[in-house]
Amino acid sequence: MDYSKQAFEHLFKDHYPHMYRMAFSMVENADDAKDAVNQVFAQIWRGKPQVAAASVRGYLLAATRNQCLHLLRSRQLQRQMEDELRQDMAESESEERNELLQQLQQVIEDNLTEQDRRVLRLHYEEDMTYGETAKVLGISAAAVNKHITRSLAKIRKNFNAK
Repeated sequence: MDYSKQAFEHLFKDHYPHMYRMAFSMVENADDAKDAVNQVFAQIWRGKPQVAAASVRGYLLAATRNQCLHLLRSRQLQRQMEDELRQDMAESESEERNELLQQLQQVIEDNLTEQDRRVLRLHYEEDMTYGETAKVLGISAAAVNKHITRSLAKIRKNFNAK
C-alpha cells in the first residue's frame, strides 16, 4: 500500500463512507462511528501496515469492526462501573440512613417522655392532625403542639450535641 499524502487521501475518500456505515450500524452513534473510523485511519498512518491492494477494503472494514468492538467493550465496562458505583452509593446511603434512624430512635427513647413519644408516633407515623392526635389521647390540640415542639427541640439539641 502506498502511503504518500495523495494516495492516503484517495484511500480515505474511497473507503470512508463504507467504513462509516459499518461503524454506525455497530455503535449506533454518529460521533462514535466517526471517531472509530478516524481512529482506524490514524492507526494505519502511524503503523503503515503492508496490505496488498486487493485486500485493502477488507483490511479497512476488519480494522473498523475491531475498533467498534473495542469501543463497545469500553462502553460496557464503563456502564458496569457506573452501575457498581451507583449501587455502592445507594448501599452507603441506605446504611447511613439506617444509622441515623437508629440514632434518632435512641434519642427519642432516652430523652422523651412516654406521652411525647405517643404524640410523635400518632402525628408522624400515623399521619394524624393535631386535632386527631388530641382526640385519641384525650388532650387538647394546644397540648399536642406543646409536646411536638418540645420533643423536636430536644431531638435537635441531642443531634447538634453529637
